[in-house]
Amino acid sequence: MRDDPPVTLYCFAHAGAGVSGFAHWHTGTGPGVTVVPVLLPGRGARRREARATSRDQLLDALLGPLARQAADGRPYALYGHSLGGVVAHTLARALIDRGLPAPALLVVGASPPPHSATLRQDDITDERLLRFADDLGAAPDGPLATPGSLWYRTVLPVLRDDLLLAAALRTAALTKAAHTPLPVPVLAVDGQDDPVVGAAALDGWARWTTERFVRRTVPGDHFFVRGPHAPRLIGRACRVVRRTRRVPGLITGGQL
Repeated sequence: MRDDPPVTLYCFAHAGAGVSGFAHWHTGTGPGVTVVPVLLPGRGARRREARATSRDQLLDALLGPLARQAADGRPYALYGHSLGGVVAHTLARALIDRGLPAPALLVVGASPPPHSATLRQDDITDERLLRFADDLGAAPDGPLATPGSLWYRTVLPVLRDDLLLAAALRTAALTKAAHTPLPVPVLAVDGQDDPVVGAAALDGWARWTTERFVRRTVPGDHFFVRGPHAPRLIGRACRVVRRTRRVPGLITGGQL
């Protein structure tokens, strides 16, 4: 196992976020896993780039590095949290459609599958955005909750565009050409105290794979990505991929 190349785990964050939530994953996943948080355009070091609100814009911004790794034959996996789940699914679909090797594993956390109901683009008003953030326990209070505040000027526009992107990716996934299951095992992770996305919603990912599907629950709310349990779980899954190159072993024998 020591001679096997590490599994590169590309990580995609929830709506409105950068990559800071994955800072502890470099050590939290354990050995044999190289964590690569992927920053979407329009935030952090990419803040001067236009934010992606369509599938084509997302692929233009993110697909290149993943395509190079896939072409090299090095093992890789994708993890997407909330919005990141549908981002990871979109990238996996695009890589496969280009004839490149598929990821060894697709992991989604706190992310409903593409066929789930979501906000329509014309529903994404300031009021709906605030309600969405409040449902997640992420809405501001005090002076930050005042229109014109720093939160309104910096966070709300990113959140709006990210939800537009999520709606566009879900719509694209349901087109006839793209609405086929992936030949990739899927691990779906939910937070025990998530007030928005529960186990039943995540079970819907089973219809998006022709390979094995498993769901696991970890302690935490919608933002369990910040805790130690998800990276530990997903790190174990990646080591099974590294050792066997076949994820069905991940699900048999009680290894998770």
